[in-house]
Amino acid sequence: MSALPATGRAWHLVARPHGWPKAEDVALREVPVTEPAPGSVLVRNRYFSVDPYMRGRMNDVKSYIPPFRLDRPMEGSAVGEVIASAAEGIAVGDHVLHFLGWREYSEVPAAQAVKVDPELAPLSAYLGVLGMPGLTAYAGLFEVGAFKEGDAVFVSGAAGAVGSLVGQLARIKGASRVIGSAGSEAKVKLLTEEYGFDAAFNYKSGPVGELLREAAPDGIDLYFDNVGGDHLEAAITSLNDFGRAVICGMISLYNETENPPGPRNLPMIIGKRLRLEGLMVNDHQKLQPRFVQEVAGWIASGELRYDETVVEGIENGYDAFMGLMRGENTGKMVVSL
Repeated sequence: MSALPATGRAWHLVARPHGWPKAEDVALREVPVTEPAPGSVLVRNRYFSVDPYMRGRMNDVKSYIPPFRLDRPMEGSAVGEVIASAAEGIAVGDHVLHFLGWREYSEVPAAQAVKVDPELAPLSAYLGVLGMPGLTAYAGLFEVGAFKEGDAVFVSGAAGAVGSLVGQLARIKGASRVIGSAGSEAKVKLLTEEYGFDAAFNYKSGPVGELLREAAPDGIDLYFDNVGGDHLEAAITSLNDFGRAVICGMISLYNETENPPGPRNLPMIIGKRLRLEGLMVNDHQKLQPRFVQEVAGWIASGELRYDETVVEGIENGYDAFMGLMRGENTGKMVVSL
C-alpha cells in the first residue's frame, strides 16, 4: 500500500456571513491526514457538492440541520475512493458516498459511508441525479406533491439540480403541461428544447405573475418551489382549486438581512383550498431503492437528461458555491478534485 499523504486541504468557515457571504468568511487550510481509526475509512475525495442549503448552515441559528462550526472544515456530500480502511465490509479501492465534503481527504465512519458503483453511473452523478437532489425531486413530486397524471406542473429554478429533474419526472409520468422558470434565455431554451418542458420563461424579463399566466393560461395544479418570494406569490394566484405547492427551497431569500414581505395573496389559500407543504428529503429515505432503480432506467433509456456544472480544483470550491448562489450553474454544481 502506498504511503498516505501527510496533509490535505479543507475549507473552513472562519466568520458567520451577514447577507451575502464574502471571501474572508472562509479559509482553505492544510489539515493532517492520518490512518483511519477502527471502524472508519480514509477517502480520497473525487467530487464534492455545493448546495443552496449550505448558506443556512453558515448562520448560527437553530434549524433542521446544525450550523457549521467556526474554524472547522465545512460538511456536505462527497464521493471518492477509499485509500485506507479499518472497517469490515469496505475495502481499499471501493468508492463511497459520504457527508464529509469540502476537503481533499475525509476520515469517515463506515456506518456513514455508502458504497456506490462507478460502472452504473459516473461518480459525480451520485451527488446529483442519483443522489440527494434526485431523491428530493422524486419524493417531492410523487410523495409530498401527490402528483397525478394530467396535472399541470410549475417548477421554479427549473434549470437547477432539483428543478430540472422535477419537470422531467412530471413529463415522463404524464403531466398535462410542465412550465419552468429560469434566470437566463439560454436556460429557458435548455428547458424547452432539451428537457421537454412545454413552456418556460426568464423570470428576469418581467413580473413573474404575468409570465406564469402567459405560460399557463389554464392555471396549474402543482407548484414545486425552489425560489420563494415573488414566485410563490405568482403560483398561489395561478393554482387551481385544490392545488398543491411543495416548498423545497427559497433561494431568493437566503441572503436577505431583513425579513421580506410574505406573499400578499395568502387569503387565496382558503377559497381555493390549497395545500402548501414543506419538503425535507431526509423524511423520504425509504424511497431510495425505488428511486435509484426508476431514475437509472430513465437515464439509460434516454427519457431523462441531466446536466452538471463542474468546477475544477478545491481552491475554487468556494467560488463554485458563490456561483451557485448567483444561479451560474446548469444542473448540479460539483467541485472536481
